[in-house]
Order: sequence, then C-alpha cells, then structure tokens
Amino acid sequence: MMMTLWDTTVSTLGDLLPILAILLFFQQAVLRKPLKNKKNVALGSFYVLLGLSFFLVGLDKAIFPLGELMAKQLTTPEFLGLSDLNHVQWHDFMWVYVFALSIGFSTAMAEPSLIAVSRKAEQISGGTISALGLRVAAALGVSIGVTVGCYRIVTGSPLWIYIVVIYVLVIIQTFMSPKQIIPLAYDSGGVTTSTVTVPLLAALGIGLASSIPGRSPIMDGFGLIAFACACPIIGVLSYAQLSQFIAKRRS
Repeated sequence: MMMTLWDTTVSTLGDLLPILAILLFFQQAVLRKPLKNKKNVALGSFYVLLGLSFFLVGLDKAIFPLGELMAKQLTTPEFLGLSDLNHVQWHDFMWVYVFALSIGFSTAMAEPSLIAVSRKAEQISGGTISALGLRVAAALGVSIGVTVGCYRIVTGSPLWIYIVVIYVLVIIQTFMSPKQIIPLAYDSGGVTTSTVTVPLLAALGIGLASSIPGRSPIMDGFGLIAFACACPIIGVLSYAQLSQFIAKRRS
C-alpha cells in the first residue's frame, strides 16, 4: 500500500507541476507582480498533492471495486429470484434502479466541484440563488439520469436516442427559463461529473454490463457519465422555472 501511495504521489506531482509552472509563469512574466503569501501557496499545493494522492488510491482500492461488486451482486440470478439471466425483463432489475437513483443523488451532493460552484453562485447572487437548492436540483438530475442510463444498459437500447431526447429537452427548457440561470445550469452539468461521481458511475456501468448476457462492457458499460452530465442541466433549469413560478404566485 505504501508503494502504491508513493507511485501515485509521484504521478500526481507530474500532473500538478505543469499547472503550477503555467500559473507562476503568468504571475512573473506576464503580470510581473510578486506572488503574495508564498508560504500559503506552497503549503496549499502540498495539501492538494497529498489529498489527490490519497483520493486516487482510495478510488482504486475501494470505491471502484465496490461499485462493480454492487452491480454484480444486484444482478445475480439468486438475488433476482431467477434461474438464469437469459430471459430477464427490464422490471426484474428494480433494485438496480433504486441503487442507481440513490448513488447518483448521494455522489452528486458530495461532489466538491458542485459544492464550490453552488456556494459561489449564492455569494455572487446575493442569496437569490440557494446553494442547497442548486445542489439538490443538480443531484436529482444526476440520479434520474443514472437510473435512465441503467435502464438503457438493461434493455440494450441505442445510447444516441436517449442523448438526443435529453438535449432536445434542454434546448426547449433554455427558451423557457430565466436568462440569468442558463449559464449556471449548463455549468452544473459539467461540475457534477468530477472526482466522486465519475469513478462510481463508470464502475456501476461496467459491472452492470458485464453481468447481463448479451451486453458488452465496452459498448454498453460506458455512457452513464453522459447521462450524469446532461440531466443536471434539466434539473437546474426546472428548479429555476419552479422558483420563478412560486415567486409569481406570491406576488
């Protein structure tokens, strides 16, 4: 474990050094201003290095295997009460959908990127945009999207049909939503698919596709992240429309 942590730390340091080099170059060569709080910057960079290293090792040793294990356990014939998986129906996997709904919501709520964006949105808007409301709306979008993505894997439906329908809904909602929330909604789709959500969803999709006969881990196992990226936009736009409707009713 210590050797794995060391190797991951060295690899992470190689990824962080170009970022720090670019920042220092612009600070010194372009802006030509001294770097303030050098000790804090150095200490913070060290914390980032350690945090990312521990996080990556944790994902590899626990989160990713656990996601695959849960998907496989929820799809065993013994758990489903079936003799085999050759003649299953989509409704036989109800616990898979419940798990996808739950894990999608919880991972999105714990996503550091979403927390940071929602807090900044509340701060800039002077409290008119609720950080908690924004997080819940995006998390609901992720949970519903992941559930629909699991249904697609179970049924073997073409991925592009779902994605086209989702983005058609996004375009329609864009014209119906308050203008000030649209950029934030589109950003919410990206920040929900970050360090916490992506590994679990990838593990869930691969594990589910590997357990169902006729499904390919390559062709069907991936794609859940696309749902988790697109559906939060619908969730945030719906939250803005609902807030606008309630405000009009009160006025």
